[in-house]
Amino acid sequence: MKLSDFEYKLPPELIAQRPASPRDSARLMVIDRVRGTIAHRVFRDLPEFLTPSDVLVLNDTRVIPARLRAYKPTGGAVEVLLLRRVNQGATDGIELWETLVRPGQRVRTGTRINVADRVSGEVVSSSPGGVRTIRFSSPRPLLEVAHEVGEMPLPPYIHATLRTPDDYQTVYAEVEGAVAAPTAGLHFTPDLLTRIRDAGTRVVSITMHIGLGTFRSVNVERIEDHVMDQEWYEISSGAAEILSSVRGSGRIVIVGTSAVRALETAAREDRTIEAGKRWSRLFIYPGYRFKVTDALVTNFHLPRTTLLMLVSAFAGRDLMLRAYGEAVERRYRFYSFGDAMLIL
Repeated sequence: MKLSDFEYKLPPELIAQRPASPRDSARLMVIDRVRGTIAHRVFRDLPEFLTPSDVLVLNDTRVIPARLRAYKPTGGAVEVLLLRRVNQGATDGIELWETLVRPGQRVRTGTRINVADRVSGEVVSSSPGGVRTIRFSSPRPLLEVAHEVGEMPLPPYIHATLRTPDDYQTVYAEVEGAVAAPTAGLHFTPDLLTRIRDAGTRVVSITMHIGLGTFRSVNVERIEDHVMDQEWYEISSGAAEILSSVRGSGRIVIVGTSAVRALETAAREDRTIEAGKRWSRLFIYPGYRFKVTDALVTNFHLPRTTLLMLVSAFAGRDLMLRAYGEAVERRYRFYSFGDAMLIL
């Protein structure tokens, strides 16, 4: 398939700059894949589409304040986006991190930077994809420093200032490690989750730290040639046991494309789930055969992205583009802080 097959036109004013308030007041487009129908509801209506035999899957990753402002010894400003730590477990004050830097053309191997008091770094390697590995020297863990001086890594299409950093966290975020929020989960409130559980639907959490693999641009015209960057996920034995027990008796309803990729990576052919901590490079595009995903809660995604390709694989490209066209006509709010869809 061609990259141009996943294009659509979006008026810029439909790109949401702030989350809905309250969160569950966002609009919800409900798509029936079998009937090819589209309905329009509100996100707080989600429990009406769930049953006691279903399992709702959440991604409990927590976004880190990964954007650091640094300076070269010459005074030049450098923006560093932390992606993932390479030398986990090291305790000698030296941390290796894969990063993205701006302006990249001025930050070559050997460049030194200063981040904060007694916190410095040196670029030790770079890759053709723009990733630079930086060796940081700090008397404290770099994440502690980031919580003091770092900023939330908002997507470039969001220009408004966050009212609070928690605006870009789900209410169930627990495990630090993501550089982007699992935005389909931003619509949940504690009250809505209580209603879902009280109605008998089981809710389980897994972790997938959203990184470069999710938001890297697709730069090949033949999408089959795209290679995903790896992202870390963890599925507990308890979650795997619950999800494996669903086979045929109910549905696995997954919140967010990141959780879909984690579960589809961990899924066996018999619809059971393998517990563990692993990396995923799974690229889902039309033609993929889903093993365990029965229904999906997701946001409206950017054109020409792996996220739009994933939902097109699940719902069908023609139906998905028709739904996006109707969302534009009805003035839905798009992208990270926008409205949601439920694909059944």
